[in-house]
Amino acid sequence: MLKLAVVGKDVSKSESGKMHAFILRGMGSDCEYEHISVAAEKFDALAEKLLAEKDAFNVTIPYKLSVIPHLNSLEGDAKIFGAVNTVKDRIGYNTDGAGFMLMLQNNGIETSGRRFLVLGAGGAGRSVVKKLADAGARVFLYDMNVQNAEIVAKEFGNIRPLASLQPAQYDVIVNATGVGMHKSEGVSPVGAEFLSRCNLACDLIYCPKKSEFLRIAEGLGKKILNGEGMLFYQAYYADCIYLGKDADPEEAKTLFERYQREKENA
Repeated sequence: MLKLAVVGKDVSKSESGKMHAFILRGMGSDCEYEHISVAAEKFDALAEKLLAEKDAFNVTIPYKLSVIPHLNSLEGDAKIFGAVNTVKDRIGYNTDGAGFMLMLQNNGIETSGRRFLVLGAGGAGRSVVKKLADAGARVFLYDMNVQNAEIVAKEFGNIRPLASLQPAQYDVIVNATGVGMHKSEGVSPVGAEFLSRCNLACDLIYCPKKSEFLRIAEGLGKKILNGEGMLFYQAYYADCIYLGKDADPEEAKTLFERYQREKENA
């Protein structure tokens, strides 16, 4: 049985444990999964403890960059994004971008040539904008710290950083800020003046299931998509790393559909 964990500032409402257990059972394995909330000043000591005691672990807001000094190397997307959400054997991986793109694909959302406004240039935002740009999307990136967006755009290319946020026509607006969860629940990073001019509002937040950002968009008659699919698919890709198996997008889709049915019937 794998000994796993997720660590973040506040993971008290995280569905990670349920998802990983479900996915691993579906792939013929099992796990013990611990949720650990930790303050920034205690993260370094905890990271070393997890590296010593767990087979692997997941990292979420705001420690996707903070964990890197504790690792020996980065692989794949983690090396490209400079952010880690999955750790095994002191090697850092990032499955956020792959999970996000599979979520879009399985919801019939086209990317090539489409205008995407991504809010937030942190760990998740970096993953999202790089994958979107690689898929041919026209990506606009805004962060309250304008320099952060400029750094990401310069590093990856094919991304337009915005010095200020003004209403404009976008096909999709993605909230990758974390605004709308925990203490900011009930708050949206943008209002109706922005969301009225998009076709789809996508929030990487999954708890609450319908954030204020999504509630406003839905009220305007827009399509909405929360982050549950991304969370599940990035967990699936992480579990494939844990088990040393190749990922199968069709298997991931089948497992997610089964997971949703079981939740509805619970």
